[in-house]
Amino acid sequence: MGVKIFSHVNYLWDEKIALELGDDQVALFLYRSNILGADLRVTNYGGGNTSCKTIEKDPLTNEEAEVMWIKGSGGDIGTLTKAGIAGLYTERLRNLKNVYGGLADEDRMVGLFNHCIYDLDSKAPSIDTPLHGLLPFKHIDHLHPDALIAVAAAKDSEKVTKEIWGDTMGWVPWQRPGFDLGLQLEKCLNDNPGIRGIVLGSHGLFTWGDTSYECYINSLEVIETASEYIEKKIKEQGTVFGGQKVKSLSIDERKEKASQLMPLLRGLCSSEARMIGHFSDTEIVMEYINSNDLERLAPMGTSCPDHFLRTKIQPLVLDMDTSEDVTNTEAVLKKLNPAFDQYRKEYREYYENCKKNNSPAIRDANPVIILYPGVGMFSFAKNKQTARVASEFYINAINVMRGAEAITEYTSLPRQEAFDIEYWLLEEAKLQRQPKEKPLSRKVALITGAGGGIGKAIADKLAAEGANVVLADIAEDSLLKAFNTYSADIASYTVCDVTKTESIIDAYKHACLEFGGVDIVVHSAGLAISKPLEETTERDWDILQNVLVKGQFELAKQAVSILRKQKLGGDIIHIASKNGLVSGPNNIAYGTAKAAQQHMTRLLAAELGKDKIRVNTVNPDGVIVGSKIWEGDWAEGRAKAYGITVEELPTHYAKRNLLNEIIYPADIANGVFSLVAILDKSTGNTINVDGGMPNAFLR
Repeated sequence: MGVKIFSHVNYLWDEKIALELGDDQVALFLYRSNILGADLRVTNYGGGNTSCKTIEKDPLTNEEAEVMWIKGSGGDIGTLTKAGIAGLYTERLRNLKNVYGGLADEDRMVGLFNHCIYDLDSKAPSIDTPLHGLLPFKHIDHLHPDALIAVAAAKDSEKVTKEIWGDTMGWVPWQRPGFDLGLQLEKCLNDNPGIRGIVLGSHGLFTWGDTSYECYINSLEVIETASEYIEKKIKEQGTVFGGQKVKSLSIDERKEKASQLMPLLRGLCSSEARMIGHFSDTEIVMEYINSNDLERLAPMGTSCPDHFLRTKIQPLVLDMDTSEDVTNTEAVLKKLNPAFDQYRKEYREYYENCKKNNSPAIRDANPVIILYPGVGMFSFAKNKQTARVASEFYINAINVMRGAEAITEYTSLPRQEAFDIEYWLLEEAKLQRQPKEKPLSRKVALITGAGGGIGKAIADKLAAEGANVVLADIAEDSLLKAFNTYSADIASYTVCDVTKTESIIDAYKHACLEFGGVDIVVHSAGLAISKPLEETTERDWDILQNVLVKGQFELAKQAVSILRKQKLGGDIIHIASKNGLVSGPNNIAYGTAKAAQQHMTRLLAAELGKDKIRVNTVNPDGVIVGSKIWEGDWAEGRAKAYGITVEELPTHYAKRNLLNEIIYPADIANGVFSLVAILDKSTGNTINVDGGMPNAFLR
C-alpha cells in the first residue's frame, strides 16, 4: 500500500511496523490508537475512544466467543497500552438491551458492564463501551477532530453533514454518552446501511473498518473531507471571527506582560486551592481573542463535553487594554478582583440553577481559561499537564467555533445539558478515583545550582514529591543534562548567573511563564575556596560574597515581590554550611560568606513572617560524593588543611561526625523537603545535615 497524501491530518501509518505486528488485531488496534492520538487535529488528549473485536476462547466453555477490546475509563489513545484497555464479551454487552430501562437507567448500566468482562486484567470500562459494542464492525474509531466537531456544532448540522458526504454518513443528534446513545447509533446504521460513519451532534465522529488500517484510513479521509469543506468556506467568507478588533503586542511584549501578570492571576485562581499555570499566544489563539466576535462567542461556551470538562463551560475575558501597566499591582487588582468575583458569582448561579437533588457539591468556582486580548491565553489547573491540556482543549474549541462560524453559525450546548455532563455522578466517581496528590503537588520550586550535585538532588526530591521544578544554573550544558531527566510537564530550566540581578529577574519571569509563579526558592548555587589568610585574594573574597551572599539577597528580594502578588505564602531555603558556625583553618572567605547567609536567613524570617513566607537554612557538611564543589581546588585545600590526601577525605569526614556516616546530596535534599513539606510552622530555623558535629550544634 502506498503512502496516502493528506493536507489536514498526518498520515502516520508505517507498514513496516504493521507487518511486524502480524495478525495480532489487538496490537494493531493499539498501534492505530497511538498514531491517531499523536495528531491533535484528529483527537484531543484523553478524548475519543477506539476498539477492535476478536475471536477468543471462552475459558469456561472452551468455545469461541467474540471479545471487544476498548480503551478503558480515563485513558488516552495517544499513549494507550494493553494495560489501559478493557476486554468484554460482545454478546453479553449486547444482551444488556434486555434489561435496559431507558434514560433513567444509564448509571446502573455502567455497573453492569463489569458483568461482561472477559479479560480479568481489564481497565474499568468507559461510558463509551456500548457505543462500540452495539455496532458490528471489527475496528471502530470514536474521535473528536476539530473539523468534525465544527460540523457537529454548526447550525443545521444534519443538513451540513448531508451536503458534505451525501448518503455516505449518518447523523445522530446530541445526546449524553451512554447506553441509549449506543442504541441510537445502532438504529442509525440499520436505517442507513452502507454508511462509512456517523456524525454525533455537538460531539464528534464514529468511523469503522474491517481491518485496523481500513478503519484508520476511513477516519483520516472523513476528517480530511470536513477540513477541506471548512477551508473552502473560510476562503469564501474572507474573514474569521468578524475580523480584528485588537492588535497584538509583539511576542516579547506579550511574554513580558504575561510573566508580570501570571502571579496575580494565579493568586486569584487559587482562592480555593493552589493552581499551576500555563500561557499560550499561538496564532489561532491571538486571532480569536483579538477578534470582533470574541465578546459574542466566549460567553456561549464550548460544545464538546471533552472540552468543557477541562476548560469549564466558558472563559474569563479580561477587560484590560494592552497598554495597561501590569506591574502596578494595586491598580491591576482593582480590575481583576471584580472580574473574578463576577465570574465566581455566575458560576455559582449556573450550579444553583441546574443542580439536582443528587448532584455532587459545587466545585471550584474560579476560571480555568483566562483571555487577555492582545496578550494571550492563560490556563490554571491542579498541575502543569492539566493546565496545558486545558489550554489545548480550548484551542480545540476555538477551532470548532472558527469552523462552525464559517459553515453556518456556531451553536453551544444548553447550560442544563452542559451541567448534566460536568456534574454527572459517573464523572464525579472518576474524579474520586484519582490518586491522592503528593505533598508538594501544586507548588513551584526554583533551585539555583541545579545543574548537578546538591542542587540537582534537591530538584529530584522536590519533583518526586509532586513539585514543578525550575532548574537554574550558570552552566547551560549541565542544565540541559539535568533537565533531560524530567518530563516537560514537571520541569523547566533557565540559565542564571546569581551575581547579576537581571539574570535573576529573568529566571523568575521564566518560572512565571512556565508554571504561573513560584512557591519555593532554594539557593544552592555556590563554590568553595579554601586558602589561608595570606593567600586569599580580593577576587576570592568578592566571588564568594557575590555568589553566596549577594545572590541570596537578590533571589529573596525578587522572590518576595512574586510571593506577595500571589498571597499564598512561600518558602525560601538557603543551603549554607557547617563552616558558617565553626571556625576551621584556611577558610576565612568561605566561612564568612556562609555565616552571612545564615544570619540573612534570620533577618528575612523576621521580616517576612507576616506574609507567611518562611525562611530557613540547611547546613551540610562533608558532602564529598556527588557534590560539585569537591570537583575543583576545594578538595585539595581541605585535604591540605587536615594533612591527608584527597582520596582520604570521604572517610575522614565520616569518621569525625557522631553517626560516622558519609553525607550525600540526597541527604541535603531530604533536609529541604522536611522544611517545605513537614515543618510548616518553622521559620528562621537551621537544620544541620552533617551526621552530628558537636562543634556545630546550635544550642
